[in-house]
Amino acid sequence: MSAQPDHAPVPPTPPAPAAAAQLLAQLRESSRASTWVPAFEHDWARALEDSRHSYSLSPLHHVVRTWQARLAAAPALEAFLVGGCDDSDGVDLADVPGTRP
Repeated sequence: MSAQPDHAPVPPTPPAPAAAAQLLAQLRESSRASTWVPAFEHDWARALEDSRHSYSLSPLHHVVRTWQARLAAAPALEAFLVGGCDDSDGVDLADVPGTRP
């Protein structure tokens, strides 16, 4: 009999070592570079400090995954906004638990 439970969640695979640099290059090329690059750099600096204190790369991996998801969702979001859809019933991301530490 195994000592590990059958339902143990599989941890996400870590991003590639150069993923942050590639992501930053993509952000610099995007139309939202003026706001996204400083926000990414702020998140990265905060995660780097957390990693130094915790001796874990998880905060850095979380920042990369979060920004990869934002960059991937940008075209769909742009299409939504250009389509003239009503977004007044949206939820502020600051009110969503787990979006920012």
